[in-house]
Amino acid sequence: MEASRPRSALRYDPPMRAAILAVGSELLGTDRLDTNSLRITRSLERHGVELRAKAVAGDSEAEVAAAISAALAAHDLVLVTGGLGPTADDITREAAAAALGRGLHTDAVVQATIERRFREHGLRMPAINNRQALIVDGAEVLANRRGTAPGQRIAFEKGAGNGATLFLFPGVPVELEGLIEVFLDPWLAARSGGVGRETATLKIAGLPESAVEERVSPAYAEFGRENITILASPSDIRLRATAEGTDEERRARLAAMTSRLAALAGDAVYAFREEDTMESVVGGLLRAAGRSLTTAESCTGGLVAERLTRVPGSSDYFLGGAVTYTNELKVKLIGVPAELIAEHGAVSEPVARAMAEGVRRALGSDFGIGVTGVAGPGGGSEAKPVGTVHIAVAGPRTGGESGGEIHTDHRKIRFPGDRERVRQHSSQLALEMLRRRLLGIPFSS
Repeated sequence: MEASRPRSALRYDPPMRAAILAVGSELLGTDRLDTNSLRITRSLERHGVELRAKAVAGDSEAEVAAAISAALAAHDLVLVTGGLGPTADDITREAAAAALGRGLHTDAVVQATIERRFREHGLRMPAINNRQALIVDGAEVLANRRGTAPGQRIAFEKGAGNGATLFLFPGVPVELEGLIEVFLDPWLAARSGGVGRETATLKIAGLPESAVEERVSPAYAEFGRENITILASPSDIRLRATAEGTDEERRARLAAMTSRLAALAGDAVYAFREEDTMESVVGGLLRAAGRSLTTAESCTGGLVAERLTRVPGSSDYFLGGAVTYTNELKVKLIGVPAELIAEHGAVSEPVARAMAEGVRRALGSDFGIGVTGVAGPGGGSEAKPVGTVHIAVAGPRTGGESGGEIHTDHRKIRFPGDRERVRQHSSQLALEMLRRRLLGIPFSS
């Protein structure tokens, strides 16, 4: 039986129901993702609002108006993002006015603000930008300090004492972010009585989803199965804990949940924040230990090095690497003995070890990583099928040693999936092996 747990009732009774509408024909194609809805969702979750629907509409005034009307009829809060620009296809203002049965007017203050912004940049404002000063009758203007299109907040009475609120936000992500912080979050906080929902994330590497489930399952009875989510991705597992209540209650509960989940998951946990990546964690450990790293890569084609250099300041610890795709370059650039390749083949434990040790020696780093494998789709054999990868990490036994014996760890594994998945898995395992070496943690099987 599930243990009793504290839970504050949200002030909304029932909880406020919300819908998000993203406007833009480009979002209906294959090359543009609707990330704005995700950002709005995070804000709603934090304040305990129940998101019931998400939709995308193209640049059709009639279709957007119909979508807004339907959303207002079924929800207490409707948030629209996009379509507030100056061009002819930016039709959200007109669509919202039509949905509400209201008119539009030019706001002189907004118009003057837009003109001033252009002047400050030494530009003449095109007449078309006057469209961004059109405000739905009865709307509150939400000043946009990061752009020219203001947001709008509109109260809508549905009759019988029921009402809804409509927010119109620009589609530029940095502008949306600013309006959420200045206007949406305070508005939601004032209506939630300080009660909301919050999540915390633990990132896990080196374990399959089923193994993570097995380890953390005792926490289900303690905190509720619905409050713990396991999310699998190509290279790691995310454990997400959710808590409701006042700020103090949420923080205390999340602290207890993350502490318990971390204890159950063990040393496979490599990060406690969504924004932390394996490469940033490893980089931080290298910097703290005063150690340097080089890489020798074959099947990953420089992906380990590319990931390391995504992190600002990585030049503090990452010296560089060699993409030794051919056997000839393995010999010439990093000193892999030709006889090792002849005897064992390029995809083998001895060659992976020699790559890690050779690049470390050739480029003068404390640690070296070597990766060789068969990423596919071709090139596999019965002995070495597609997905077979050998990874080696050479260097001091722990990150804290100032010298002494050099030790090389090796892992052989066969990864599932296509070429990209094999490469991604390989780069993640290489960095996870180094993380464990720097922390002095044995590698889990």
